[in-house]
Amino acid sequence: MDFNTADDKARRFKELHAGPGAFVTPNPWDAGSALALAQLGYPALATSSANAAMVLGRKDGQITRDESIAHAKALVEAVDIPVAADLENGFGPSPADCAETIRRAIAINLAGGSIEDSTGDAKQPIFDFNQAVERIAAAAEAAHAGPRPFMLTARCENFLNGRADLDDTIRRLQAYAAAGADVLFAPGLPDLDAVRAVCAAVGKPVNFMAGIKGKSFSVAELEAAGVKRISLATSLYRTAMSAMRRAATEVREQGTFGYLNQI
Repeated sequence: MDFNTADDKARRFKELHAGPGAFVTPNPWDAGSALALAQLGYPALATSSANAAMVLGRKDGQITRDESIAHAKALVEAVDIPVAADLENGFGPSPADCAETIRRAIAINLAGGSIEDSTGDAKQPIFDFNQAVERIAAAAEAAHAGPRPFMLTARCENFLNGRADLDDTIRRLQAYAAAGADVLFAPGLPDLDAVRAVCAAVGKPVNFMAGIKGKSFSVAELEAAGVKRISLATSLYRTAMSAMRRAATEVREQGTFGYLNQI
């Protein structure tokens, strides 16, 4: 499906969240993988902060805002479908940091982006509730002041940071929705009951992250639970790297090229 302008892509991305059923936004790691996924017919794509870091030989959370924006820009320019971005925690603790990150995202024609409430500090991994809400409010103000629709996703990172507190997760997501977030996201939910609880508690589209063993469910199951959007995190990158390692190991250890038969 061809979209001629950034406005077209932004409108289409917003429409996907309002349409029937759930849709999948796979997470490419470079322009080539983005193009391949677009050619398969996916309606939209999303960056992954971990993918962006790993292709630079780093761990998640070890890239700068400039590097994140440059990574996203390469994907946006490679495909003719909407692209949203994983913008980590806004690359700074303050509401102003989050707002500036969103403005930078809009400037490169992203159709959406996420801001999470994790601090990056192991001693205090999640922002204080009030500060977290203020950060999302500032991001939402920037997102909705732009020249075209921009779908702001607010992420509660409790379950990825050892805080398996569903009540607090829901409380935060509800507050983020009230602060102006367009989509809600709590990665790492443990089961479908938790997914259903989140979807029932918030009045806006919910993103689910597939890619964790034992905590990933089919599109049909997630749609029935109320999920609107499904992302794949690093799972496609890890699949590709696993295949590369198997092929390279065969060559090094056996001196054969059987992997060529799988291409």
